[in-house]
Amino acid sequence: MKNVEKLKNGMRPGKVYRRLELAELSTAVDRDLKALVTSGEVRKLSGGLYYRPQKNAFGSAPPEDRDLVRSFLKTDDFLLTSYNHFNRLGLGLTQVYNNYVVYNHKRAGDFTLGGKRFTFRLVPTYPAKLSKEFLLVDLFNNLKRLPDNTASVLKNLGTNLKAFDHDKVKDCLERYGNPGARRVLQEAYA
Repeated sequence: MKNVEKLKNGMRPGKVYRRLELAELSTAVDRDLKALVTSGEVRKLSGGLYYRPQKNAFGSAPPEDRDLVRSFLKTDDFLLTSYNHFNRLGLGLTQVYNNYVVYNHKRAGDFTLGGKRFTFRLVPTYPAKLSKEFLLVDLFNNLKRLPDNTASVLKNLGTNLKAFDHDKVKDCLERYGNPGARRVLQEAYA
């Protein structure tokens, strides 16, 4: 069996791989990856990241965002979110964003992976999964970064506070809130 075929068969469709992981499958991994990318069997997502597309009824499915970030960071220890989640809080935000935010302990900066923009932020702590209470705190942590009319957010906060569990908001605020978020939410609950 040719090295190229061996490499292709060693890659599961729908999975993201680092070049280093693939080195054991080929004696000339760079040459073989280039051949697979040229033939369309594999896609290069970023420097050192490759994806073997999984076919579906519409063609090739893109990689899962979590898999992409997991391979990039080489860990499962991160929280993937988006400012789009803030729109679901009912506070009057309507802007649609085309990038993701990744809270983690390893990388910081803006990266394009698989054609999508990710902002990696180093933070001391973050929850294992998203909750609306965390998103409320995160909204106020990031309020100055949003192009929306943030005055309406503050106005709508008072009428929508009952939709959030006060104890959970307080816990998230203590764990994840910056001073500005603490001030705004403590005043709202006072």
